[in-house]
Amino acid sequence: MQGLLEIFVQVFQAIWANKLRSFLTMFGIAWGVASLLLLVGLGEGFRSGQKRGLSELGTDVIMMWGGTIPALPEQHQGMIPYKLTLADADAIRAGAPHVRNATALINRGDLKEVSEFSSAGGPVMGVELNFPEIRNLPIAQGRYLDADDIAQKRQVVVLGQKNNLLLFPGRPSVGAYITINGYRFLVIGVAKKIGRGNDDGDNQKIYIPLSTMMDLFPITGENVPKDAVSSIQYQPITPELNETGKAEAHRIIGDRHGFNPNLPDAFEEWDSIKSSRMVGIIFTSMDIFLGGVGVVTLMLGAVGIVNIMLVTVSERTKEIGLRKALGATQRSIMLQFFFEGLALTGVSGLIGIGAAATLMILLGSAIGNNDTGFDPPRLVPWSAAVAFGSLTLCGVVAGIYPARRAAMLEPVEALRKE
Repeated sequence: MQGLLEIFVQVFQAIWANKLRSFLTMFGIAWGVASLLLLVGLGEGFRSGQKRGLSELGTDVIMMWGGTIPALPEQHQGMIPYKLTLADADAIRAGAPHVRNATALINRGDLKEVSEFSSAGGPVMGVELNFPEIRNLPIAQGRYLDADDIAQKRQVVVLGQKNNLLLFPGRPSVGAYITINGYRFLVIGVAKKIGRGNDDGDNQKIYIPLSTMMDLFPITGENVPKDAVSSIQYQPITPELNETGKAEAHRIIGDRHGFNPNLPDAFEEWDSIKSSRMVGIIFTSMDIFLGGVGVVTLMLGAVGIVNIMLVTVSERTKEIGLRKALGATQRSIMLQFFFEGLALTGVSGLIGIGAAATLMILLGSAIGNNDTGFDPPRLVPWSAAVAFGSLTLCGVVAGIYPARRAAMLEPVEALRKE
């Protein structure tokens, strides 16, 4: 134990004897470790921010709107428009086994909302009872619609956060009344803030029963069905079955509207699950690239340590020969140089990890609960494992090769070395 302690003392004496060279060498390793962790951490911050942004919309949502179909197969002249209907939503709920939930809605932006204090013009949404099960609509005050509101076509409304501030500035709104195009509606609830930053489109919406919407403000136009809706939004049983669920919904809509569901241009839709996967692939690729840059930087630092250790062996050739002549074993010589290389990589690696973690904490404190769509960088377990593994490999390589060269020197040849 005493011999091992003496070796460690000699290791740090040797490092201290070449302070500038040791510092510059350690800086390369510390920079490599810190850059690896920071680059991957930034990528993961972007990923989690985008994921959180999609979650503001809803869970596993696929949105479908009315589309157009060719008047003749394989031709795009004379496209025939069609509208989705409430009956279509009922058919999807009943006939699509891989769809767990579906809701229909009407979205109109041409209606005027007026309170006794002010007016606003945000979109009016006619929604079903299960709308919050698919879309994100948390309630801050009051309540959401109930079954009686839908069945009795009540004139009640839930206000989005921004419209609540516009229509009732500094005043209580729940229990008060507004008019929508002259019709009187009771305010029964106010939604929480949805989205981040300047993306406040959902906060300008107000929500009324779909049955009331169809009765007072239906979608009108030539050959438009009485139960026409703006959109049908649904969820597959699991995210992995999103394509199966879409195929079933397409088949039902195609059969009900008399066109081939395999026509690629017949559907206007957006699949948030597919978008989330694409975002995941992009950020995974970015993580791999950034991590690779960090690992290469770390390896370059390790090469620097190997070179420095080889120079050290050359500079201390006579010292090694003298020690071996006085009885030092190959094992003790090898351990000293091995631990010297390992100490350089280990201490500099810990400094790099500490610096990266400190910077991430500072960035997290500075950014806090942001509305930018990007989360602060965070320490990713796999990147820390890669950094630790690379660091260990660098330390072993940087220590063993120069240490073996030192240990294999013959005492007489070493003492004769100029």
